[in-house]
Amino acid sequence: MNNIIACYKWVLDEADIKIDADLSVDSSKAKGKISDYDRNAIEAAVQIAAQTGGKAVGLTFGNNKVKPSLKDALSRGLEAACWVKTEQAQQADGAVTARALAGGIKAWGDISLVICAEGASDTYSRQTAPRLGALLDMPVLTSVCQMKLEGNTLTAVRKLEDDLETVEVELPAVVAVLPEINQPTIPGLKAVMAAGKKPVTECRAEDLDIDMNPCREILAVKGYAQERKNIMIEGDDAQSVVAELVANLRKEGVL
Repeated sequence: MNNIIACYKWVLDEADIKIDADLSVDSSKAKGKISDYDRNAIEAAVQIAAQTGGKAVGLTFGNNKVKPSLKDALSRGLEAACWVKTEQAQQADGAVTARALAGGIKAWGDISLVICAEGASDTYSRQTAPRLGALLDMPVLTSVCQMKLEGNTLTAVRKLEDDLETVEVELPAVVAVLPEINQPTIPGLKAVMAAGKKPVTECRAEDLDIDMNPCREILAVKGYAQERKNIMIEGDDAQSVVAELVANLRKEGVL
């Protein structure tokens, strides 16, 4: 087993984002964090590296605001980190992000497994793993909730809408994991201190000859205001009230 790459994204902490009365989004006081789902991808890479003797490497893409993420990622058990940097990252879409990550993976070399989250906690577009598979010419497994390695064969359990599917694939491969695959480790003080001494490789996107032209342009960002139907269910018979509630929830597709 060689290098195991854990791709992660530095996102705004949604707890710090405010929606104003006119539905404009105020993120001026929002701090950054590693996407909650990407912490599962990092943990999965660290666990497989420990089991197989491989090397777990973190990979991210972004501008200078991403730099604090490197120490955080390394404190979670990764042995090294790679940062594909450019100030144009603010305008990047899923296509540009995948091209940047693929460029970083190719530059690192000697890859056995690429692990991503199923989606990031800010957009959850679920594009990264499939796009990476296409760019790297590797098989892709998505919606993975369990996986194990035996030799060069990865066995994974995929969580589908109504079923669980068990599949096998020969490495190298790209895997997108679901949050239930593990419980991310919370770094202790010793791990945080050690993270500052681990190697970090910075790659300029321009030096990797990455196409930074996005496929789409963001015209506006607004908060979402949900219109509630305010259905009132009245009655003295609890059983009838519950039955009507369930019927309404089914009608709305909640159940």
